[in-house]
Amino acid sequence: MKKLIFSSLLAFVTVAATAQMGGILKKASDLMGKTGGSSLSAGEITAGLKEALSLGAEKSAAKLSATDGFLKDAAVKILLPKEVQEVEKKMRMLGMGKLFDNAVNSMNRAAEDASKAAAPIFVSAVKKMTVQDAVGILKGADTSATAYLRKATTSELTDAFHPVIAESLKKVDATKYWKDLFTAYNKFSSTPVNTDLNAYVTEKALQGMFYYVAQEEKNIRENPAARVTDVLKNVFGQ
Repeated sequence: MKKLIFSSLLAFVTVAATAQMGGILKKASDLMGKTGGSSLSAGEITAGLKEALSLGAEKSAAKLSATDGFLKDAAVKILLPKEVQEVEKKMRMLGMGKLFDNAVNSMNRAAEDASKAAAPIFVSAVKKMTVQDAVGILKGADTSATAYLRKATTSELTDAFHPVIAESLKKVDATKYWKDLFTAYNKFSSTPVNTDLNAYVTEKALQGMFYYVAQEEKNIRENPAARVTDVLKNVFGQ
């Protein structure tokens, strides 16, 4: 009886020890995969992320700068401020729908026009990513690189986009439509709107750009077919 109990106890201890060792080995393996076990250098990881973001920015700019790139895309279309949308229906009933249509069209055309010139500025910001940033980003969420870039460059990009947007708004007479719209709007509102059109469109244009950069980043991370260069295949195929 004692031998049976001892044998059972020995078997239990052996199984437990084996399971524990298996867990330890798995953790070690996972750790190696995240650090020294990778065949990629920090420089290669950085190059891969920069290439992914540059590619995403270029594709996003090409998409958004095309005719109707903003206007016909529900995900990024620039709409009027919320305070104006609240009375839009009433003003349309009074025959002022054309003012709204002109304002919305001109804002989106300006954003499309600005996207052509803004892409190089955006891509140049990618080059500022450090090795330390890149290593952490690679193991992050599907859009962690875009999130990092948004945080690190939004202020600088806003300053760069602002004059381009301003020039584009003038080119499509957006300022005139905006003035006409708010002159009419303020006649029916007890709280007149005084919105900086340039700042508003700049902010929305940047949001649209970052939206598609994030989509491109997720695509490169998840879809092997989207890794169109050797650098991207090496970094994101690990």
